[in-house]
Amino acid sequence: MATLKEGDKAPDFTAKDQNGNDVTLSSFRGKNVILYFYPKDDTPGCTLEACSFRDNYQSLVGQGFEVIGVSTDDEKSHKKFEKKFNLPFTLIADNDKKIVEEYGVWVEKNMYGKTYMGTARTTFIINKQGVIQNIITKVDNQNATQQVLDLLG
Repeated sequence: MATLKEGDKAPDFTAKDQNGNDVTLSSFRGKNVILYFYPKDDTPGCTLEACSFRDNYQSLVGQGFEVIGVSTDDEKSHKKFEKKFNLPFTLIADNDKKIVEEYGVWVEKNMYGKTYMGTARTTFIINKQGVIQNIITKVDNQNATQQVLDLLG
């Protein structure tokens, strides 16, 4: 499992989006990318986070950003999530957990005394050259966009 830090080159990947299309991170070169990892489609925290990016999407695009959400849910689940909440951005299906492992966000979690493996909610801000500019590990679901903007000052 990789431990990425600010200043590292963002690992490239190719995976299916909610429409079954192949998406490659490197195809976004020349744009700043908000690559956010979340545990599960249509759960309260993940919905708040996605809706924060949705509600501010036009403003983010206007500032040269692209938003990409990644979870280990499949394309069908992503499609339902996108439709239910009118999400205007790409959702990546990481069924084989390659991307979450490469980004170091597939971790041991603990709920009610039971340990299991899951996705650590994390946001990577990647600059136009494909370098990780910032990593947010303590994501404020409801204010996810503001957190990103505050970092970029």
